[in-house]
Amino acid sequence: MNLAEHLIARIRAAGPLSVADYMADCLLHPDYGYYTTRDPLGAGGDFTTAPEISQIFGELLGLALAQSWLDQGRPAAFTLAELGPGRGTLMADLLRAARAVPGFCDAADLCLVEASPPLRAVQAGTLKDHSPRWLDRVEDLPDDRPMFVIANEFFDALPVRQFLRRGDGWCERLVGLRDGTLAFGLGAKAAQPALAHRLEDTREGDLVEICELAAPITAGLAARITAHGGAALIVDYGDWHSLGDTLQAVRAHEPAQVLADPGTADLTTHVDFEVLAQAARTVGCSHSRLTPQGVFLERLGITARAQALSRGLTGAALDDLVRAHRRLTHPEEMGNLFKVLGLYPTQATPPPGLDS
Repeated sequence: MNLAEHLIARIRAAGPLSVADYMADCLLHPDYGYYTTRDPLGAGGDFTTAPEISQIFGELLGLALAQSWLDQGRPAAFTLAELGPGRGTLMADLLRAARAVPGFCDAADLCLVEASPPLRAVQAGTLKDHSPRWLDRVEDLPDDRPMFVIANEFFDALPVRQFLRRGDGWCERLVGLRDGTLAFGLGAKAAQPALAHRLEDTREGDLVEICELAAPITAGLAARITAHGGAALIVDYGDWHSLGDTLQAVRAHEPAQVLADPGTADLTTHVDFEVLAQAARTVGCSHSRLTPQGVFLERLGITARAQALSRGLTGAALDDLVRAHRRLTHPEEMGNLFKVLGLYPTQATPPPGLDS
């Protein structure tokens, strides 16, 4: 049996699935899930993240967190966490750069929140000199000490429900069957208390996405930061306010059909950063202004770092560095599509590169 056959049998037995349930099975089903059965990153995978494009990305994020650690009085023991660490590349670059800040690495208890067994195995090799601990859920992170955390392309993979506005109510978009194959449909119109506020800024036929995990995960991170200190850097594609269908599938670096060959493509949606910021505020945590990735990296000195790395490079190596700098920062590439949101205690200053 493959995942499509499993989902068809499930729908026949219990009825259509929410988009969130479909995404969860596609990404994390223990036998057929996308992340549980493969390493999806890099040229031989399906997509490439910023840390895989250039070492500079992880280095600059590491120095930003290390500076926040200095600004908060160099706490003697803290949790250094990454949510969805990929191959461990970002964390390896972060730790290498942070060695320049005396005491930071020695005080860090490295925790990786990772659900994928294949990726955990890769991370173990990448970070073999740093004794990481793996956790299944964000909720399992320590809550008795300061925490400095990176979440790069983590929230975009969390499952969402989708609702289409009909009059003063909503019809949920569902995954069912048509002629024996997976197909989208709509549930019955109903009131949705969680969407009551969206009646003010939507019109008939508009689609709205709700990520039910985003707020509690952010609130959990923010509560730890509020209580004990620390900071979070959340980097993802999306914007301040979500509207419209942003669900997409990627296979072999190309767009794919969302319902075709489930479990063989990455599924993501754009992050609604407004939801994350509101969740942080509910537990008394400050957040930065939402900042384009390109602006953030330029403020941290990416151009100067690229120039330093370019010394002595020629030919293809130099071309690759120039191309990586452009891809991370240019408005027509990742520079504007990706945004950065920082979380920090109310008595502290925002992480470097971000404004309050």
